[in-house]
Amino acid sequence: MAAAIAARLKGFDVVVADAAEPPIDKACGEGLMPDSLEALLRLGVAIDPEQSFAFRGIRFLGAGGSVAADFPRGHGIALRRVRLHQFLIDRAQEVGVRLLWRTHVTGVGDIRARWIIGADGENSRVRRWAGLNGASSESFRYGFRRHYRVAAWSDFMEVYWGPDRCQMYVTPVGNDEACIALITRDPHMRLNDAMPLFPELARRIERAPIVDSDRGAVTATRRLRRVFRGNIALIGDASGSVDAITGEGLGLAFRQSLALADALVAGDLDQYQAAHRRLARRPAFMAQLMLLLDRFPQVRPHVLRTFRAKPVIFERLLAVHVGA
Repeated sequence: MAAAIAARLKGFDVVVADAAEPPIDKACGEGLMPDSLEALLRLGVAIDPEQSFAFRGIRFLGAGGSVAADFPRGHGIALRRVRLHQFLIDRAQEVGVRLLWRTHVTGVGDIRARWIIGADGENSRVRRWAGLNGASSESFRYGFRRHYRVAAWSDFMEVYWGPDRCQMYVTPVGNDEACIALITRDPHMRLNDAMPLFPELARRIERAPIVDSDRGAVTATRRLRRVFRGNIALIGDASGSVDAITGEGLGLAFRQSLALADALVAGDLDQYQAAHRRLARRPAFMAQLMLLLDRFPQVRPHVLRTFRAKPVIFERLLAVHVGA
């Protein structure tokens, strides 16, 4: 949807074909960092404050204590994935994108278009059809998400570091609803299995009603050798991805959409390839740093204690994380 909006704003006639039909949901942490909101504003997508929750920064909790930092400028927004998708649909319709729901694309060879954009996720068929599956590196973890009916207890997005190489994310998506997400290297672990590892979080939601059923997905760290071939370009998770630990998947896709639209105007997808690599550099670097805390749990308490003793370090890392 973001790619369609960006291309349409440059004057292209745009058609989106999707086998699904709204509302489309997905396992997601549902938080947007300040730089992601900036990209959304450039697309002209307005988020209704009544259907979202503003958070001021990030808090880490784990053995070694807790530490929090505000964003250096602005705030983040959390909202249900289906609400965000509807805001994108509304904007796409407003600018004149043609939307074809329940439309199965079975190949790209017979599509008559100047440009074809594969925006079909981690298991992209367009990527396979275009012969762009070659990856220079990739690794996988597993994510699961559910919502609880509970009053927001913090205006920070919280990351709980567990002892078993897993993390829990808490993102209030409203004043009385929170998204709880688990990321783990264990494909058999589920939210109920992990909750005893996080007693502080478990106490907070002990009596909170569960709003929906669990959703799960693979979170991949994948870097492709190329993100275009001929007139076919890839965007979002189809074009490579960073681990969900960064919370940057959506924001990265929004920024890629703006860069791709500029390249389409110039008629030069090499320009997009260069921009794609540049945009992925910071999220990939931050993912590597955060995954070190996941891989070496014995080091994590020392790191958290250092952050507590010298909070300016955590503040500066967060500033780097959001591009400030």
